[in-house]
Amino acid sequence: MVEAIIVLLVLGVAGFFIIKNYNPAVILIVGGIVLLALAAALGHPLYGEGEGTGFVVFDIFKKLKDTIVSNMTGSGLILMILFGYSGYMNKIGANQVAVDILVSPMKKIKSKTLFIPIVFLLGNLMSLVVPSASSLAIILMAILYPMLQGMGISSMTAAGIIAMTATIMPTPLGADNVIAAETLEVNLMEYVMYHARISIPVLIILAIVHCLWQNHCDKVEGEKAFVKIDESKLKKQETVANLPKIYALLPLLPLILILVVGIAAMVVPSITMDVFILTFISFIVAIIFETIRTKELKSVVNASSEMFIGMGEGFGRVVILVVGGSLFTSGIQALGVIDSLTNAVQHTSSAGLVTMVIFALATCLFGILSGGGLAMFYAVIAMIPGIAATAGVHGMLITLPMQMIANLSRTISPVAAVIMIVASTVGVSPTRILKRTAVPTIVAIALVMVLAVVLLPY
Repeated sequence: MVEAIIVLLVLGVAGFFIIKNYNPAVILIVGGIVLLALAAALGHPLYGEGEGTGFVVFDIFKKLKDTIVSNMTGSGLILMILFGYSGYMNKIGANQVAVDILVSPMKKIKSKTLFIPIVFLLGNLMSLVVPSASSLAIILMAILYPMLQGMGISSMTAAGIIAMTATIMPTPLGADNVIAAETLEVNLMEYVMYHARISIPVLIILAIVHCLWQNHCDKVEGEKAFVKIDESKLKKQETVANLPKIYALLPLLPLILILVVGIAAMVVPSITMDVFILTFISFIVAIIFETIRTKELKSVVNASSEMFIGMGEGFGRVVILVVGGSLFTSGIQALGVIDSLTNAVQHTSSAGLVTMVIFALATCLFGILSGGGLAMFYAVIAMIPGIAATAGVHGMLITLPMQMIANLSRTISPVAAVIMIVASTVGVSPTRILKRTAVPTIVAIALVMVLAVVLLPY
C-alpha cells in the first residue's frame, strides 16, 4: 500500500513537471532515481546477491548505467542512426527533392473535394521523409498552404489538414515502432505489418472524415474561415541547386533495402535483416552520389559529419527519453507495484481489453495535457510485456493502440508544437485549429481501439 502511494505521488509530480514543459527525459530519470532510492530505503533489493556494487547508493546509479548501456546496444543505436541519416538527407537536400516530387502532382488536381483527402494522405506519406510533425508542418505551410488557398480552400481547412499530417504512418523507420518491436521481442517488419492493418484503414477513413468535417466547419464559419496570412511567416525551404531527381529515393533507401532484404529472407532464411547495417549502407550510397555529383571529395566528407551530429541529436531527443522511461519503470518494479498490478489485472474479467483501454485513455489524456503522448509511451513500454502476459493477451493489443493514440493525441492538444506552429503561422488562436482537428482525431482514436480488438492477436 505504501509503495503504491509512493509511485502515485512520484508519477503525479513527474507528470506535473512534464505538462509544464520541463524536459521529460530529465524528469523521468530523476523520478526513476527517487523511486529506486525509496525502494532501497524500504528494504527492496535493487540487485540480486552478488550482482550489485556492494553499496546501495552506487547500486541506484548502476541501474542508470545499465539502462543506458542496454538501450545503446539495442534499439537505441538504431534510433540514433535513423536520426543521423535523416539529418544527412536534410544537409544534402535529398529530403526537399522528395517533398517537391510528391507535391508536384497536386498541381494537376482541379477538384476541391478530392484535394482535401489527397493532401491529408500525401502529408502522412511525407512523414516517412520528414518524421517530425512540427518540421513537416513548417514545410507544408510553405509549399501546400498557398496551393490550397489558390484552389479556393479556406485558410482554416488548410491549417486543420496540415496540423494532422504526421500521425500514424506504418514504417520500420519510426522510433516508436523500433522500440515497441524490440520490447515485445517481435520481428520489426511483423510489428509494422500489424500496425498497417490498423493505421492504413484509419488513415483512409480519416481522409474522408476530414473532407466532411472541414466542409461543415466552413459552412458554419462562413467568411471567418478565410484568414489573410502574412506571407513572411511562411518559411521557404532552402534547396540545393540542380539536384538530380534520383535523390528523392535516398531518404527512402533504408526503407527500400529493409523491404528487399525482408523479401529475400523469405527465400533464403539464413539472411537476417539489420536496420543499422542497411541504414549505414544507404549512407555510403548517399556519399557516393554526392561525390559523383559535386566532384569535391573534401566537402562531401566534411558534410557527411552531419550523420554523426544527427546521431547525437537522436540520443539527446529520443534515446535518453527511452532511458528515462526504462529507469522510471525499474523504480516501479523495484517497489513491487507492477507485480501487484499484474496480479490484480489477472483476476479481472476481460483483463486484456480493460488493460488496453486503461493504457490507451491514459496516454490520450497525458498527450492532451503535455502536447504529446510519446513520453508516456516510452516511460511504460518496458512494463507492457509483463502486464500483457499476466492478462493473458499479446503485448501488441496493449502497445499498438497506446502507440497510435500517443501520436494522435498531440493533434488535440493546445500546447503541442505542431498546433502552435500552424496557429501562429495562420495568425489565429490554437483553439481555432483544435476545432478543425478535434472531430477527426476523436474518430481516429475510436477507430484505432475498435480495430485493435478486431484485428490484433490475443
